[in-house]
Amino acid sequence: MTTKGTRRQFKPEFKKGAVALVSEQGYSISKAAEAVGSTASNLRRWIKELKQEESGVRLDAGERAELNRLRPENKQLRMEKEILKKASGFFAKEMK
Repeated sequence: MTTKGTRRQFKPEFKKGAVALVSEQGYSISKAAEAVGSTASNLRRWIKELKQEESGVRLDAGERAELNRLRPENKQLRMEKEILKKASGFFAKEMK
């Protein structure tokens, strides 16, 4: 029994398996949702999200994690590039 305010978390593999019941095995959305212990609206959302990931419209979890890792690195590299530009300008003036 769940308490009010808590939400169940489903792993991506579980969601893909539930979607496969509909897309590959021909279950209706309501029957598949009942079989996996979720709601039909959840299953509809998972189907939509999976289609978006496959078409490239939506990032999957691995791509999102990589993007979150690369953003700070990109910011740092841009800052270093600006510092080097300023330093090279300074030293160019000194050599004249």
